[in-house]
Amino acid sequence: MNSINLYLCYLCLGLSISMISCQSSDQNEEKWVNLFDGESLDGWKAVMGAADFEIENGEIIGIAKFGTPNTFLITEEQYDDFILEFDLKINHISSNSGAMVRGQFDPTARNGNGLVYGYQIEADPTDRAWSGGLYDEARRGWIYPLDLNPPAKSAFKMGEWNTYRIEAIGNEIKSWINGQEVAYVVDDTDSRGFIGLQVHSINDPNYEGEKTHFRNIRIQTEDLTSTPFNGDVFVVNTGLNQLTDLEQQNGWKLLFDGKSSAGWVGAYKETFPEKGWHIKDGILMVEASDGSESMSFGDIVTVDKFSAFDLSFDFNISEGANSGVKYFVTLSEGNKGSAIGLEYQILDDERHPDAKMGRDGNRTLASLYDLKTADKQPRYVRKPGEWNQGRIIVHPDNKVEHFINGVKVLEYVRGSEVFREMVSESKYKVWENFGEAPEGHILLQDHGDEVKFKNIKIKELN
Repeated sequence: MNSINLYLCYLCLGLSISMISCQSSDQNEEKWVNLFDGESLDGWKAVMGAADFEIENGEIIGIAKFGTPNTFLITEEQYDDFILEFDLKINHISSNSGAMVRGQFDPTARNGNGLVYGYQIEADPTDRAWSGGLYDEARRGWIYPLDLNPPAKSAFKMGEWNTYRIEAIGNEIKSWINGQEVAYVVDDTDSRGFIGLQVHSINDPNYEGEKTHFRNIRIQTEDLTSTPFNGDVFVVNTGLNQLTDLEQQNGWKLLFDGKSSAGWVGAYKETFPEKGWHIKDGILMVEASDGSESMSFGDIVTVDKFSAFDLSFDFNISEGANSGVKYFVTLSEGNKGSAIGLEYQILDDERHPDAKMGRDGNRTLASLYDLKTADKQPRYVRKPGEWNQGRIIVHPDNKVEHFINGVKVLEYVRGSEVFREMVSESKYKVWENFGEAPEGHILLQDHGDEVKFKNIKIKELN
């Protein structure tokens, strides 16, 4: 083949590829429906607050107003499964915003002034930087704060246009900002609702008039294909003892299968307790007894031992309850009562007297029991009878972190000088090298109160 014919072949091949690419792109574009025509607010309505919405240069501009609650511009149409994209820009730190997805509205609430509630993907201009996280507006609070995905905190750019992508398909909600994977939530509370744009309330009249900008708002509702996350992103799964494909790919495994006591035995025993601990409807529960420490039914421990790990667990306490999740439990002390180990405290801080004991609150919920106090805000904690998520990360370098409902509340380093000083001032000072074992069991404590557990999962770290 001569050079001219070869050139013509390459040219034809290039044109063919280009035509296929354009055709594919055109077909993909046909799936999108614009929710905003750039000129009017047809198909939208403002509810709840009294902030203003204007249209300028193909943008929806929300204007903050002092003395009014959050204002939402919501679609008149409701959606179940969808992929949503839009651009958002914030210029001032007071302009907290977000997008309601599968949002709900009760027009009779607040004395007839109405209440918006449900899933919201956050736009957070503060140093906290939780943009793209999932907040359950006027209901459960934060479901996916970005303490769960620290690298994503840098995705949102203040004063610039940010492209959001939100996929709500089945019981999964995923978010991206500027192409960065942010939040991954599995939850089935709402399967259908409106799309909403938020202008947050302001507590300072000097901030009145600050603007939040939206543009290029479009949605897909047919022939949806879920986009897989590729990174090592933590998944919040409020279901029952299940792992997503992403979690399994990233090395997570269940410590409780929801059906049996497999993998667990009584502390200092070879079998699972015959009474007191129950498994029913996917829940592992220790029943109430006399409030004593591990004297009625006994603690349970994992058969396996762990060194560096990421442990997540959901717990639900009764009023006034006391319990704990211990780690690096060696079962070598031979003591009476609960086995010795580092403890993530589980407690009803308002009703149990232990919250006021110890030093500086170091026996409160999510604290490193008797050693270090959890720095938490009450709004991040759900009340007794509701499910909370605990998390303990032990890094290979011995740095340890505690979380409550996705919010980081403390960290320390095992074996450090500071750690050993804390131990010397605690009840654990009598145990040589307390908390410094190279590996140990995970323990769930029987403290004589009813406590439930589910979604106990672990990932070993290297």
